[in-house]
Amino acid sequence: MNKKQKVLFVCTGNSCRSQIAEGLLRDMAGDRFDVYSAGSHPSRVHPNAIAVTEEWGIDISHHTSDAIDDYLNEGIDIVITVCDHANKLCPIFPGEVQRIHWSIDDPFRSWTSDLLDNFRETRRDIKERLEKFLKETNSEK
Repeated sequence: MNKKQKVLFVCTGNSCRSQIAEGLLRDMAGDRFDVYSAGSHPSRVHPNAIAVTEEWGIDISHHTSDAIDDYLNEGIDIVITVCDHANKLCPIFPGEVQRIHWSIDDPFRSWTSDLLDNFRETRRDIKERLEKFLKETNSEK
């Protein structure tokens, strides 16, 4: 049995994009990857991120907003930054770490907004990128 690769999604606040990506990849390929997310300035998981993943039957309500530094020595294999700011601030991880950058629009408008359309668009964008990522990682085997 092959060892699961560890994937870390990184965003600034670790509240929206990285959380959605973590939940989607766990759902799509949790048998192949151990999946985490973190932020350069972690805050909390946005209720709308929880709501739009729940629409697809994925529960991220138990996720926490973690700091990137918490993962520096955890043997991460792939770091995927999902915002330009985090890409600039992301530290160098030890070892041979594959680094990928996705510039994804931030769905965050406020903590109290109940408008989900921008979060749904972000979810769709992330799912498409993950499908491509999974095809590429399958072809590398």
